[in-house]
Amino acid sequence: MCASPPAAASGTIEAGVPLPIPQAYPGGSLALRAVVFDYGIVLTGPPNPEAWANLLRISGLPQERFEPLYWADRRAYDEGHLSGLGFWQTFLLNAGMPANWAKAEELNRWDARLWTVENPAMLAWQLQIKERGLKTAILSNIGDSVVESIEREFNWLHRFDVLVWSYRYGVAKPDPAIYRHTLDELGTRPEETLFIDDKRENVEAARALGMPAIQYSTVERLRVDLIAASLDADLPLPL
Repeated sequence: MCASPPAAASGTIEAGVPLPIPQAYPGGSLALRAVVFDYGIVLTGPPNPEAWANLLRISGLPQERFEPLYWADRRAYDEGHLSGLGFWQTFLLNAGMPANWAKAEELNRWDARLWTVENPAMLAWQLQIKERGLKTAILSNIGDSVVESIEREFNWLHRFDVLVWSYRYGVAKPDPAIYRHTLDELGTRPEETLFIDDKRENVEAARALGMPAIQYSTVERLRVDLIAASLDADLPLPL
């Protein structure tokens, strides 16, 4: 039996607990113009279990040793301070292993596959939103090798009006700067822009800027949260 793949964060973020969403802003009722999606876990399915099993196999480490090392330098990778290969070379060094370029390359390939997965229901919902006339964007904490993989595999990325990959900007969520950059690219105000992410800390950062935000766990829960926030007046509901 394969070991379970990692959650998209350290495991300390409580999933499926929506935060209150403002119902109005000064000057009238809320009118959405855009929806910003996180990539991992929101537009994707769970991490690929085959890829996770291969990461463990190649490293030769048990999951309880592997996983803390995996997350230790992930933010540096997401912020572009490390490339994909640099991340895995650092991983091997931190694990007390000798430098091994071939092993780092193989780990890097499987790591990219780990996150090259889809959430069909959310992708269908994005199309519904576009048909309603709203803009859509992806704002993701993500490294270069993962982006290269998903750009090769997923033609649907081009359906989004704005793509913000953290490694290209040297900053990652929940830093307010990357949210502001996304808003600037969309040409929308915070209160006009719904943000959806699976991590509470990222949702809270969006709300601090005045963006309505929902913490994602499942499509079914998202439907409930949209209705509870009266956002079904502006948006179609995911099926």
